[in-house]
Amino acid sequence: MEYELRHSARKFWIAIAFLGLTTAYLGIVTVHYLAEYFSESSEESDLIRATRLDPGDAVSFHNIGRIELLARAKPQMALPWLETATRLNPHMASYWVDLALARQAVGETALERQDLLYALEAAPRTPEIAWQAANLFLAQGSPDDAMNAFRLVIENDPPITSLAIETCWKVHPDVEFLLNNVIPPNADETFLGFLRSRNQPAAATVWEKMYSLQQPISRPHLFEYIRDLVAHQQAAQAALVWRQAASMAGLSAYQPSPQNLLVNGDFSLEILDGGFDWMHQKTRGVTLALDPNETHSSARSLRIIFDGPGIEDAGIRQLVPVEPNTPYEFSAFYKAQEMDGAGGARFALQDLHRETSFFMSEDLQNADFWKKVSGSFVTGPETGLLVLRLARVPAGSPIRGKLWLDGLQLAPSDRRIAYDERKLQ
Repeated sequence: MEYELRHSARKFWIAIAFLGLTTAYLGIVTVHYLAEYFSESSEESDLIRATRLDPGDAVSFHNIGRIELLARAKPQMALPWLETATRLNPHMASYWVDLALARQAVGETALERQDLLYALEAAPRTPEIAWQAANLFLAQGSPDDAMNAFRLVIENDPPITSLAIETCWKVHPDVEFLLNNVIPPNADETFLGFLRSRNQPAAATVWEKMYSLQQPISRPHLFEYIRDLVAHQQAAQAALVWRQAASMAGLSAYQPSPQNLLVNGDFSLEILDGGFDWMHQKTRGVTLALDPNETHSSARSLRIIFDGPGIEDAGIRQLVPVEPNTPYEFSAFYKAQEMDGAGGARFALQDLHRETSFFMSEDLQNADFWKKVSGSFVTGPETGLLVLRLARVPAGSPIRGKLWLDGLQLAPSDRRIAYDERKLQ
């Protein structure tokens, strides 16, 4: 009997202990649930309840600080809340940024800088944090710290690289400094794109670095750079960039030679529509295509179909760097069928910037065989860049028919003659 009583008492106290533990556990769970529930509220009173229920949760302290800082514009009131949030969770970079904002508003510059450095330390590869820090450093008057933060942005966030580079240039427009301290090599192409239309000498410095490192460049960006150099009448620099880009943009096959300054003159390569290859502008009444069925110098030719009035040229042209006061010789082969209309199409070579005409071929009339057309000329004293095009003479008159072109060549007369003599030997 006594044993049964002792056994029953033990079971009772075990049940009481279990009930107590269960009650305590449910209490803790309830407190955490309520704390989490209140922490998700946008009401400051609920957030304060959350901090009392769970004083170790940084989220509620941070949210209260943001309300004071942003919604109520009371940075001094926000400071203790934000300071507590960073103390509870020093690894959350956004907490440090908000604390730095509050410091800036109350004029605590030294502490603001330290908070921003903590933010960057907490998230060294997060471009959003680096972007905010960089701009706060600028507002604070700390350009060196800002440049370091902008470098993190440029290294890690391609979508806003252009904006970061533009800001850096406004603050410190020194290309050497930016290349050495701010712009990482993976952003040199973007930096070149930013400078090419704003500062040609600075863009040339960026290009020299890219060439020295043999950094790849996309063809569209290269074509844009060439186009800007041409627009600024820097033909020599444009030609140099084109040659140097041979390995950087896969353009080795698109280089001129001493025997032929024209690129892709036999149309054996795809037309790039940029740089110093052929460029095509869609022209009403003109259809262009590469034709493997009519060939002369390579496995295909350029076929041009004319059908309509209002045509001034065929819409195909090429820019050719040349030397001033230099004799040149041009030649090409063509076939033509069913050509109809007054005059005809003619090869035309002229100074791109001065529109001085140096060569105009005869009319390319019907020919059922590959017929050669050629001529010579001397460039002007200021000529550095020619444009070769297929002109309609008289311009605008109706013309119909098919024309094939192949084997186009342009070279200084002495080199061309020597080259032809070697071929005959």
